[in-house]
Amino acid sequence: MPEPAIPSLSEAAAALGLPPERLVPYGHDKAKVLPSPGGFTPRGRLVLVSAITPTGAGEGKTTTSIGLVQGLARIGARACVALREPSLGPTFGMKGGATGGGRARLVPSDDINLHFTGDFHAVTSAHNLLAALLDNHVHHGNRLDLDPRRVFWRRVLDMNDRALRDVVIGLGGVLQGVPRETGFDITPASEVMAALCLAEDAEDLRARLSRIVVALTFGKEPVTAADLGATGAMLALLRDALLPNLVRTGEGVPAFVHGGPFANIAHGCSSVIATKTALSLADWVVTEAGFGFDLGAEKFFDIKCAGAGLDTAAVVLVATVRALKRHGGVPKEGLTKPDPGAVERGLPNLAKHLESIRAFGEVPVVALNRFTTDSEEEVSVVRRAAEGWGAPFAVCDAFEKGGEGAVALAEAVLSHAERKSSLFRPLYAREDSPKEKLAKIARHMYGAASVEWSREAERDLAEIARLGYEKLPLCVAKTQMSLSDDPGVVGRPEGFDVTVRGVLLAAGAGYLVPLLGDILRMPGLPSAPQAERIDLVGGRIVGIS
Repeated sequence: MPEPAIPSLSEAAAALGLPPERLVPYGHDKAKVLPSPGGFTPRGRLVLVSAITPTGAGEGKTTTSIGLVQGLARIGARACVALREPSLGPTFGMKGGATGGGRARLVPSDDINLHFTGDFHAVTSAHNLLAALLDNHVHHGNRLDLDPRRVFWRRVLDMNDRALRDVVIGLGGVLQGVPRETGFDITPASEVMAALCLAEDAEDLRARLSRIVVALTFGKEPVTAADLGATGAMLALLRDALLPNLVRTGEGVPAFVHGGPFANIAHGCSSVIATKTALSLADWVVTEAGFGFDLGAEKFFDIKCAGAGLDTAAVVLVATVRALKRHGGVPKEGLTKPDPGAVERGLPNLAKHLESIRAFGEVPVVALNRFTTDSEEEVSVVRRAAEGWGAPFAVCDAFEKGGEGAVALAEAVLSHAERKSSLFRPLYAREDSPKEKLAKIARHMYGAASVEWSREAERDLAEIARLGYEKLPLCVAKTQMSLSDDPGVVGRPEGFDVTVRGVLLAAGAGYLVPLLGDILRMPGLPSAPQAERIDLVGGRIVGIS
C-alpha cells in the first residue's frame, strides 16, 4: 500500500486553522505567521522533551521531538512541534544540521539549517548596531560620559571563530574611534536573541531592548540601549524576526521553528511567541529544551515558564543505549559492540535527570531513541531501570520508521500526562539572592556539594546588587558535556564543587549569567570541521548530516 501524500505547507497550516491571510510565504515551503488580531487563546497542552547529559555519540533529542509529534498525529491527535532554529556555528562545526534525522526530520532541512528566513542575521545586525552606536557615541564627544573601560556590550557573529573572542578596536588614529578591548560572542548567546525569544509581543520586545545595560559611566551609573537612542532602530531590524516561522515535518505535521539560544551559554528554548501561537492552534504541542535537563530544561521552567505563565502536561527524557554506554566508560569506537553491563553502569546519569524532573513536580516519561546497533538485552536494561524508578518507558524508532516508530511513545505521553495540569514547582524564589539561587540549582540539577565564587564573581555580584538587579533569575553558563563544570567528567559525579568565575548582567533578557568553569560564549571549530564536508553539487547542498 503506497504511503499517503505528504500535506503541503498550506494544507498543514489549514489543519491548524491558520487562514492564508495570516501566512507570509517565504517560497513554497516556509512562512512567517502573523499574530491573531485577538491575541493568544491557549487551548493546547505542552510536552517538553529534554535529554540525559550529551555525549559525542548523540542523543537525538530533536529527532525524538519530531518523531513524537508525528506519532501523536498518527493516533489522531491535533498536534504540532515548536523547536529552535539551528545556528551556523554547530552546522559548520562539529554537529552538522539540527533538523532531526532519518524519517523524523523537518523540511526544508537545508534551508532551515542555513539562512532560513533571516532571523539569525536580523539578531546579529540589531546586536551589532547597538555596539556601533555605542562606539560612535564615544567617538563624537561622549555626551553620556560613558567609561570605555567599563563597556559590557560585545559584538556577535553566528559562526564558531575563536580568533574573535578577544579583540582591540579603534586602532589607527583619530578617525578610527576610541581604542578599547572587546570581543565577539556567538549569536545564540546574544542578549538580543534572548529578548526576542522571551518577549510576548513587539512592545514587550521594545521594553526589553530599551533596558539592555551596555556600559557604565565614569560615575558608575548604567548606560542602556535607550540612553543611546538605539531601541527603535533595533526593533525595526527585528520586525520580521519577531514573527514565528512555520514549516512542517517530513510527514506534513506543522512545525514552528523560531529563535535559537544555546542552552549551555543562554536559555536554550524556542520563542514564547511561537510556543503560545502553537498552543492557541493545537491540542498538543511538543517543544524541546537544549542539551541535558540540567541546562535547557531548568531554564525552560525557571525562566521561560515562570516568566510567560507556561506549564507542561508531561516531560519526556531522551536517552540512548550508545550515550549510556559512554557514561558507563565505553570509548566512542566501541559503542556498536553489545555491552549490557556498560549500559547498566551508565544508568546513574539517567537516574539523576529523572530526579531533576521530579524536583519540579513534573511527570517524567523515558524515551529510548533506538539505534540499529542496540541489542534487545541492552534495551531491556533501560526498560527495567525505568520501571524500577516508576517512570513510564517507550522505545522510539522514529529515525527508521517515522511517526509509526513513535506511536508507542505518543501513547505513553498521552496516557501518563497530567489529567489536570498542576503548576510546576520552581527551584528557587525570585526573592532569593543569586548565591541562594545557584546553590539550589547546583544541588538539585547537578548534584554538586557546594559552589565556589571567585573574587571576580564576588565583585560582579556586588556591582549587580548596587545597580539593583540581584533579584533576577539565573541563566547558568556551564559545559553541556557533564553534570559538573568539567566537560571530562561523565556519568553521575558526586561530592564535587562548581566554580563561578564571573557573573554577567542581562537586564534586557531579564536574567543574570553565572559563568561556571571554563565555559566560553564563542565556541571554536574542531580540527576537522563539518564545513570541510559540505558542498554544493549540481545545485544540491550535500554534507549537512
